[in-house]
Amino acid sequence: MARNMALDTSNITKNEAVEIACNTLAAIREKSPLVLNFTNTVVQPITANLLLAIGASPAMLSDGSEAEDMLRICANALLINVGTLSRAQSEEMEKAVAAAAKNSVPWVLDPVAVGLLGLRTNFVKKILAAGTPPALVRGNASEILATAGYEAKTRGAESTCGSESAIEAGKQLARKTGGAVLVTGETDFVTDGDKIAALGNGDIMMTRVTGVGCAMGALSAACVAVAETPFAGGVASALIMGIAGNIAAERCRGSGSFAVELLDAMYNLSESDIHSRAIVRE
Repeated sequence: MARNMALDTSNITKNEAVEIACNTLAAIREKSPLVLNFTNTVVQPITANLLLAIGASPAMLSDGSEAEDMLRICANALLINVGTLSRAQSEEMEKAVAAAAKNSVPWVLDPVAVGLLGLRTNFVKKILAAGTPPALVRGNASEILATAGYEAKTRGAESTCGSESAIEAGKQLARKTGGAVLVTGETDFVTDGDKIAALGNGDIMMTRVTGVGCAMGALSAACVAVAETPFAGGVASALIMGIAGNIAAERCRGSGSFAVELLDAMYNLSESDIHSRAIVRE
């Protein structure tokens, strides 16, 4: 297992991270990027609603030929989430990724439970070797370790190790793809293979509602669509989701109301919230 326990702080400042998040939030609300989602069947409603709440436009498809048309005509980003992958779906996802590359549309990979199950693990290896790398890979520590080629233990879609254990693997993966990697956990780490951002927002309640992590993958795609770099998109998505999660946890009465409060917090999120609440471990 790749470890770099000493590297647990940011080499970008809080002011830099806050500026990135504020600029990205403003750009999403101004441009309303259309995010094409090939995602798992469990999380489609919360994914679409979260994108709408932040100001983006969701599209949910499962057919590769329709994706080719949309990516050519109007889509600004593509999400590939392998949470409920089937062989038929993997073929459609390959078509979508190829179309995204052809039309210079950035795409985000969410390698749910990769390393645990063979179909999705082999699919992710294949798609990463196809020459159309993602702008951003978002996953927990176990998923990032497995995607980078390390042996990693996981329990379903849950990581069995802390996010800091996947920093070096994340850096290696980012160098391989030429994009960025977002490792989620108690502290979220974003890297482009060189820079590191360590972001400490979020709440345990975010793990008590199905689909929050997968919806973060879609948010990452919206951020990547408008941000200057994939790294900036990863930083923005971690701060925006983490701060919205903090606000929702303060207001909810349990997991049911947390889901509603998260959407409300996302809808009402302001730049002042980002300035006052951002936690960046410099």
